[in-house]
Amino acid sequence: MNGGRQRSRDEDLAEHDLVRAQIRMAHLLEVETGYRSGSRAWARPGEPKPEYDPERTTLTERRRAKAAELKDLDRQEAKQLGLEWMSERTLERLAAQYDEHGVMGLADGRWTPPLRGRWTISEEIAEAIRAVHAESLHRSKVSMKTKERMIHQYVQEKFKAKGKVVDVPHYSTLARVWKEWFGTEGARQRYLRSAAAVETGKAKVVILRPGQVIVLDTTPLPVKVLDDVFGEPISVHLTLALDAYSHSLVAFRLTPVSDSSVEVAMLLRDVLLPLPMRPDWGEELEWPYPGVPAALVAECAGYRVAGLPFFAPETMTSDHGSVYKNHQIVQVARTLKIELLPARAMRPSDKAACERAFAGVQSLLLELLLGYRGVDVADRGVDPEGDAVWTLAEMEHLLATWIVAVWQNRKLDQYAPAWDPGGRHSPNTLFTAAAARDGISLEIPEPSLYYELLPAHFVKIDRRRGVKIGGLWYGGTDPALDPYRGQRSGRSGRHAGKWVISRDPRDCRQVYFEDPEHHGRWHALSWNGLPPGDDIPAFSDSRVREVLHDAARAGLKPRNDMELLPVLLKLVAARTPVSAWPTQMTTKQKSERARELARARAAASDRPPVPLSALPTPARPSELAASARRAVTADRQRRREATVKQPPTAPPLLGEAIRAHSMFVLPDEDADDAEQADGPSPEAS
Repeated sequence: MNGGRQRSRDEDLAEHDLVRAQIRMAHLLEVETGYRSGSRAWARPGEPKPEYDPERTTLTERRRAKAAELKDLDRQEAKQLGLEWMSERTLERLAAQYDEHGVMGLADGRWTPPLRGRWTISEEIAEAIRAVHAESLHRSKVSMKTKERMIHQYVQEKFKAKGKVVDVPHYSTLARVWKEWFGTEGARQRYLRSAAAVETGKAKVVILRPGQVIVLDTTPLPVKVLDDVFGEPISVHLTLALDAYSHSLVAFRLTPVSDSSVEVAMLLRDVLLPLPMRPDWGEELEWPYPGVPAALVAECAGYRVAGLPFFAPETMTSDHGSVYKNHQIVQVARTLKIELLPARAMRPSDKAACERAFAGVQSLLLELLLGYRGVDVADRGVDPEGDAVWTLAEMEHLLATWIVAVWQNRKLDQYAPAWDPGGRHSPNTLFTAAAARDGISLEIPEPSLYYELLPAHFVKIDRRRGVKIGGLWYGGTDPALDPYRGQRSGRSGRHAGKWVISRDPRDCRQVYFEDPEHHGRWHALSWNGLPPGDDIPAFSDSRVREVLHDAARAGLKPRNDMELLPVLLKLVAARTPVSAWPTQMTTKQKSERARELARARAAASDRPPVPLSALPTPARPSELAASARRAVTADRQRRREATVKQPPTAPPLLGEAIRAHSMFVLPDEDADDAEQADGPSPEAS
């Protein structure tokens, strides 16, 4: 419970506070790793310093040296950077917070305090601010100083002319309130800054273990496939994730259009998740690595696991495509604690292994398939579209089976390891050797990771209509929003008072809201335009933009989203079955609709199978510790009982031992009464 306030994010920090947190992170990483960047690949000149060299010093010595270094800083500069009073204990505490919360764990809580409102903003001033905001939307862009004068003018004519006394706050207060209510209203330069913040070093990366570097790349699949709706031939894109150490194809995606940031985010999520066994796969494709039984891996994952490595990647290398450098991928990398290391310009050797993997997939598999169109127009066959026989789902299943059964077990010639250049090694054997040397981490992410990797929107919750995302309203009647309707969140900073809503752009029928009272519990908010009990096909964000554009061009100004439903149904033709769709639909329209439904199916497969709002609340750390203690005690008792077959008898008391050997002890009265009742003994007669 935290009073209905959602968790703080990196976006909540002001620019100077984010810089201060990053400076703290640089000092902390220098203590932990010896490098300000946290990686040997991005080492600065002179790093590591002798007092921070991880090969010659211990962690305690590095913390002691860092505390002494910060203590020698000028007190005013250290206070400005938030580095005053940094002791060894403080560095240890910051390291634990950084492992759990990332950069936000290093931020001072006073930088993002909970909102408490402003008593100087009366109802009259609030009315004036809203009126000036509505007026400024129709004018050319003006400065905040001009808006302040307009607020004074509104108060003078509306209230003071009637004899009512209204005090207008200072300019700085009005500027802060304007920013809290309506945002900065500036250019979106932060997207460019987040992409430009990723820099590459000149040092050569030495790969020593699986997951240290994964290489991502996308290329058009040189095989024409049939869509799953009309059976028309379409082109798809293949995205691969290659482990640079073992050359394992740890994840792949087939997208009917050029992949977007959400597909790349889900691909990175696939690297962390074990691949489930499919119904037609035999036992030979199950988890084959020694040291960790397949039954144990299946118990951790909740299903039978195929023989494909999975791990938490440390560094991701890709080209300079916009899909790999935008702000969402940067945020996804922060969430997954992955370093972004783009390939150097004009350096094809940085990702040559992935390019060679594409060539291997083509020569070993794709060239054998009908519908293969080659890599060049001049090499194309007579009619590759007419030869296409593989559907999109069948092609995905074929690639998954081929990777697990063939690629992971094929001999590596030029990629043999340096410690055994003449041996016979495959991706599976290399991963097995690394697992025997360093062990295997069976940390499987929670299902809620899907929602955390989706694009986040910061919005307000309307009392009647819910939340507005991308021009559509969601959650109008959803009870999950009832406690927060019309209220401002406890979030401060850049998105003060707003709530975080996640949306999958591949399926815009619903968005997702994390309950601020129970972190990790998500609620699906349906579009207000969906009729109850009716099955509306999935539609993407591009379809939403088209619907809104057609509605505006037709002069339609809907009062609610139900009036947009006829326009949507006309565009997607959902009221009739596929066989009865109008024959005047062009091939381009059919391909667009088939691609949209394919992306929606991919989004449905990525979502957790059980709504997280129905899952029980995770146990607290104290409850987990108590449960562990009870389990250990029960196990000890069970082992003691199994060792001792018959419990030992207790020794007699000291008084009983004396009575048994004493000649002066009188018999008990109970014994005399029993003897009289039985009569005289035969010897006495």
